[in-house]
Amino acid sequence: MELKISENTSWNLADMFADDAAWEKQMEEVRALGASLAARKGKAAENAQALLETLRLNDELNCKGGQCAVYAECRFHTDMSAARGKEMTGQLQILFTRLGEEIAFLEPELMRCGRAQFEALCETCPELALYRRMMEDLFDRTDHLLDDAGEALLTRMADLGGGYRQVFEDLVINDTPAPQVEGPDGEMVKVTEAGYFSALQNPDRAFRARYYDALLGLYGGHINTLASSYYGRVRADVYLAKSRRYPSARAAKLAANFIPEAVYDNLISTVRANCGPLQEYVEVRKRALGIEDFHFYDFFLPLTGEVARTYPFAEAAQMVMAATAPLGEDYAEKMRAALENRWIDVYPKDNKQRGAYSTGTYGFHPYMLLNYDNTLEDVFTLVHELGHSMHTIYSCESQPFVYSDYSIFCAEVASTVNEQLLYYYLLDHCDSDDLRRLLLCKHLDDLRSTFYRQTMFADFEMQTHAKVEAGQPLLPDGLCEIHAQLNRDYYGPQLVVDQSLSFEWSRIPHYYRAFYVYQYATGISAAIAIANRIRAGVPGAVEDYKKFLCGGSSEHPIELLRYAGVDMAQPQPVLDAVAEFAQTLEELKKLL
Repeated sequence: MELKISENTSWNLADMFADDAAWEKQMEEVRALGASLAARKGKAAENAQALLETLRLNDELNCKGGQCAVYAECRFHTDMSAARGKEMTGQLQILFTRLGEEIAFLEPELMRCGRAQFEALCETCPELALYRRMMEDLFDRTDHLLDDAGEALLTRMADLGGGYRQVFEDLVINDTPAPQVEGPDGEMVKVTEAGYFSALQNPDRAFRARYYDALLGLYGGHINTLASSYYGRVRADVYLAKSRRYPSARAAKLAANFIPEAVYDNLISTVRANCGPLQEYVEVRKRALGIEDFHFYDFFLPLTGEVARTYPFAEAAQMVMAATAPLGEDYAEKMRAALENRWIDVYPKDNKQRGAYSTGTYGFHPYMLLNYDNTLEDVFTLVHELGHSMHTIYSCESQPFVYSDYSIFCAEVASTVNEQLLYYYLLDHCDSDDLRRLLLCKHLDDLRSTFYRQTMFADFEMQTHAKVEAGQPLLPDGLCEIHAQLNRDYYGPQLVVDQSLSFEWSRIPHYYRAFYVYQYATGISAAIAIANRIRAGVPGAVEDYKKFLCGGSSEHPIELLRYAGVDMAQPQPVLDAVAEFAQTLEELKKLL
């Protein structure tokens, strides 16, 4: 069935609030709900009815507050120069900061209720059973709870630790002028992170080298300050973990999502043992480009001729519908609603937020922001964000509010399953070898950057935190050598590990959010395994996947993925990603 795409390609926020006045009214409701919840301090769980009222009040506060947040952020991101959008997001920030302080007592007070008392309260008030999973998760953290004074101290310490990323950003974004290098035409070119990928796709190798060395040199020129900033962030991670009686910073971070440390160890050990295909890819690129000394800046040059093809949004929408058809009619109906009913702000505009995202909140449909420019990459971005939105819809339709959100560990799975289905759909409908080579190269580069590279970054984090926990300092030369050795270990001897590449660790902002990046690698591994089951027609594969989509946070992430037929505690999903990379490389080699 042909899609009916609206001529108005901006999103319709009236589906949430009729106007800003309606939003202001709900903001007042949120303030009142916060005050009511704050007034329950010391008596939040004094009896069964009180506990039920507390938990329901907390749900209502978070639900309505989340709705206000999504509306304001969407208003702001479509025109970030408009005073009204800035004012609304400012109001939100002030309100949420105050609410956070006022209700900081709640989790510790609920934890102190204890399992036995909670079960006794459930006996007298069966409605409390809805919250059993949430309360069990809180009780599992009781051993890491401090007294009120200790909790207040750690809250302030966490705020201080967060300042190290601000130091990083102020130094490299605000206080350091962008260098300039000579471009291919002899004109001077400003070197920025925004221009990085475009510059490194330029066929002029000398220019690529100048640009890369200048950008990494920007960080290298501040390597002492950046090492001190990162060392401070790691020490803060270690301090907070020890204060809460966790065996390590990694254990503390993974415990937040109930991820066994074995998952992290399994990822790194399995990838390290299977870097052969990645190292062969370096060799293939080296031969195809006719390069003797392959540097990191040679990863981005296309291996195929230009494919003169654009993808208007209406055509892209039809493509993603066709690609995801194996997921069934109910999935298609939800996708159709998103594409036809102005859930998406499609095209770039002056002062619009860059990039792309999907955002959602309980009680309303999701919204997606794109900056669609008719490229193949934009088609993949569209299907990616639709995957997030479908996950949100299935979770919110299937779960009560308290379990409607899903963890970061699961967040990239649905989006990447969609990308996998689109990739294979396009391969099946290729009309030229050039397009096929382009798709194969894109798939390899996506896997290299998301699977292998993010695992390497996770390896770096594990090593640096372990050094601090062993009482060793993090010094500039040591950090650069760890990163350089990791590149040697993962990419092999065909990659020249030069000084510029050794500085690269210092430009990774995700390192200021410890033990986060590994989830990109586990997410793509799980998505490949799920998509392969669906494509192979495994009986029940689609139903298993939808059970995962519907799960929200009703189970821990590892259990939810098991519903979809994937066990991330085992090596097999990681090996599936390795096999996908190797098979794609073999097909590319036949076409080069």
